[in-house]
Parts: sequence; C-alpha cells; structure tokens
Amino acid sequence: MNKKTLIGIGLALGFLTNACNQNENESDAYGNFEATEYMISAENSGKILSLNIDEGDVFTQAEQVGIIDTTQLFLKREQLKAQKRAVASGVKNILSRIAVYQEQISILKKDKSRIDQMFTDGAATQKQVDDINGGIQIAEKQIKSVKTENAKVFAELESLDRKIDALNDLIKKSKITVPQASTVLEKYHEAYEMVNAGTPLFKLADLRTLDLRVYISGDQLSSVKIGQEVDVIIDKNKEENHTLKGKVVWISSQSEFTPKIIQTKKERVKLVYAIKVKVKNDGLLKIGMPGEIRFK
Repeated sequence: MNKKTLIGIGLALGFLTNACNQNENESDAYGNFEATEYMISAENSGKILSLNIDEGDVFTQAEQVGIIDTTQLFLKREQLKAQKRAVASGVKNILSRIAVYQEQISILKKDKSRIDQMFTDGAATQKQVDDINGGIQIAEKQIKSVKTENAKVFAELESLDRKIDALNDLIKKSKITVPQASTVLEKYHEAYEMVNAGTPLFKLADLRTLDLRVYISGDQLSSVKIGQEVDVIIDKNKEENHTLKGKVVWISSQSEFTPKIIQTKKERVKLVYAIKVKVKNDGLLKIGMPGEIRFK
C-alpha cells in the first residue's frame, strides 16, 4: 500500500470520527424556558394606602404586601351594627309582651277550672263559661300574632348579619396579598393611586422551577414519555455549556408547525410535537432563555 493510499484512509477515518462526535454532541430538541405567570388584581375599589413590593422581590410564603382604604366600609359596618342593636331591643319588647299574655292565660285557666266546677254545681251560667274560654282563645291568638312579629324581626336581624358579613368580606379583600411563594415580575400601581375592583396590581410567577418547552419530531415521539428524565443544556459562556437535570411533565397530543422562533424557514414547515420539561431553577434560569435537551 503506497503512501497516498494511507493518507487517504487516514483522512476518511478522521472525517468519520469528527462526524460521529458532532452527532453525539448534537441536542435532541430546542426551545425556551417559560413559567406560569398570574396577575394579582384589586378585589375592592378605593385608594391604595400601601403596596410594599418591587419588581424582582422573592417571597417564600403567602404574605400581605398592601391594603386598599377601608374607611367607608368600616363606617357602613358600624352603621349596620347600630341598626342591629336597635332591632334587637325591639325583640326584647316583643318577648316581654309574650310573657304578659302567657301570664294572662295562666290566670284565666285557673279561673276556668273554678267556673267549670261552679257550672257543674249549677252555680255558674253558660255565658260565664263561654266568656272565660273566649278570653283564653283571645290571649293565645295574641301570642301567635306577637310571635309572627317576632319572626319578622329575627328575619331582619339575619338580613343585617348577612350585610355585615358582606362588609367584613370586602374589608378582608381590601388586603393585598401575595398568595404563595413567588417572584414579582411586574408592578403596575403605586401607593396612593385609585383603583377599581379588577384592576391588575402586579404579576407573579413561581421561579423555583421553570418549564422548558421544546419541540420533537414525530419519529422521536415514541422514545419520550411523561416522567422521563432528560439532560437540559444551557449556555454557560461562548464556548461552554451547563447541564441540568429535567423531567418530562407534558406531551402535546396534537402536532403543529415548528414555531418561527425555533428553526429556519425550512424547518418551520415540519410538523412537530411540543413537550414540557420541568427543571429546578438554581438561579441560572430566566423566562425566555433558550435551552436544549438530550434524551438519556
């Protein structure tokens, strides 16, 4: 074998080795990191008295961060409480009236026993018996009438209680809170500004873990399953990468065209399937950052 042949074989082997290394270093899918973002809005109308947050603040648990003015709600609640006390005093009057009628019935029944005995002995007339029975019936009807009035008053008291509960709920909703561990992404209002119920105040997201949404081809779909662990690659610098662990948590059931931000125009006409890989964030990951995955 001559020298030229040996050189040719060497170049061919070198090319094949380089090609194999490139294939081994090539990632299986590409995409961008995203997080579930949600808006916190005002649940009551009024002036913001305080809003102690800034963009980038990190909360490890639920926490109150501000409050909307509750002065008018407080005054309305006090007015209803006074009204309730006035109605309750009427209830006491009604109950005392019932007690008077019950005492009358008790006396009339004692008289009835004596008159019934006298009537049996011929010492009392039928009119006397009818009069005493009529008196008892009238007193009983008066008690029923008073109890009907009492039911209306208690219904009014219950109505007042529900109105007070509604105001208590509005006062509670005037507190501005971060509902769970999260990071403040954007802030839209400051203290002393007027807002209406439903006005967005700030945007949150839990950045302790992020989802890397990537796209795989149809022939890769059979090798991916939910719960599968994969290697997640992000840029460390211009020449080096950083590898993290991730887990597949979602696979799209429908194919779509590759998004424009992912591939070239040629690649965008291909049908792909989106998947989400959940990655624990050690502080390196940001929303929108590009990432790659390699199947193990």
